[in-house]
Amino acid sequence: MKKALVIVDYQVDFVDGALGFAGAELLAPLIAEKISIARANGDRVIFTLDTHGENYLETAEGKKLPVKHCIKGTAGHELYGEIKRRVHEDDVVIEKPSFGSPELAEYLKKEGFDEVEFCGLVTDICVVSNVILAKAALPESRIIVDSKATASFDKEKHNAALEVMKSVQVDII
Repeated sequence: MKKALVIVDYQVDFVDGALGFAGAELLAPLIAEKISIARANGDRVIFTLDTHGENYLETAEGKKLPVKHCIKGTAGHELYGEIKRRVHEDDVVIEKPSFGSPELAEYLKKEGFDEVEFCGLVTDICVVSNVILAKAALPESRIIVDSKATASFDKEKHNAALEVMKSVQVDII
């Protein structure tokens, strides 16, 4: 069985930077353990990075969320803490300019994974966006979200996003 682990946007600006929130840092040990398990099993490890330029405030997203974050080349764009040290040269790292990544969906489809597990930040924005794209790209594959290894600044939105993902036949563990 061909498996992948996708770590969505576990970046400094979402943990304790420009858009950080209390509790996001608590995911680091869980995500690190998932990476270790995936590597031990020979699974593919994929990281997404929310990536913006200095013109962020002029973009459609920047006009609706006027908080500069994840600007390429800044500390906020980096993966957070221990997770940054877990990246290997053979991992897939996808920079994405928006919530969901068509590039990630295309890669997952091209590789034909039987199972893809997601974790990271933020449940109700980038995680749900990428999970839905993955499910569309791999409709017969098992798509999983670990509810303990993803979080949001808003617990109600976190839970609502998990319910939406359940409704499109994503397994929430």
